[in-house]
Amino acid sequence: MASEKGFRFTKADGYERYLGPWSSALVPRFINFAGIRDGDRVLDVGSGTGALALALAASKSCTEIIGIDPSAPYIEFARKRTSEPRVRFEVGDAMNLPYADDYFDKSLAQLVLSSVPDAKRAVMEMSRVTKAGGILAACVWASGKDNERNRLFWEAAIAVDPAAKQQRESEGGYGRKRWLYALWAGCGLKEIKEADLVVSVDFAAFEDFWLPHLEGQGHAGSYARGLPRDRQEALRERLRQDLLGMKGDGPFSLRAQAVAVRGIC
Repeated sequence: MASEKGFRFTKADGYERYLGPWSSALVPRFINFAGIRDGDRVLDVGSGTGALALALAASKSCTEIIGIDPSAPYIEFARKRTSEPRVRFEVGDAMNLPYADDYFDKSLAQLVLSSVPDAKRAVMEMSRVTKAGGILAACVWASGKDNERNRLFWEAAIAVDPAAKQQRESEGGYGRKRWLYALWAGCGLKEIKEADLVVSVDFAAFEDFWLPHLEGQGHAGSYARGLPRDRQEALRERLRQDLLGMKGDGPFSLRAQAVAVRGIC
């Protein structure tokens, strides 16, 4: 979903090509984990191009679904994807939600909290607008070796550009075990549960994986697009070698893991 740091998330179609398949694969697992029920009024914080909100509309009979995101291009893109009257997309700030207290039954944040400047403030705002007894749930991509997609990219990047290690470490800490749990506890949520959500995405060929990075969206995409042409080509060849080895080009799959948390207001 779109980041509060808009320089990484400005091209909605580029995001869809780069991270859209991963976000869409994660959505059903996250909806199930969050415990969304028919009749719920749901807030989608950091709604990006609309994958979570639209999946909720398609799979659940929610009373109302509101997606909010700081990126106007993403909100415009999401609005064009649906005419469903129960779904609304609005430009806004996760840290200053423009909704009344106790309005939503569930408030969700998929793949956004690691990028919000003040995640605790955002969670407190989500809690404020959620009814007592309602659920707050979030997920972020896992850090470390459990996330194959991230690990392969950054290991290749560091191999050709040692300075990339600092870039990798700036991705945000909530992907580490128990960090989201601690954030939820610090914000006063109760009955907190944490889980790992694993997804896999298929690629027909290497370029299907590589080219979307050059859209400049997200942390890895922003890094790849900003490289000089020779370093960019070196990264491309290293990734190809790491992914395909001595085999010719062809289909392959990669997995990614998200850390998810939920708690009761």
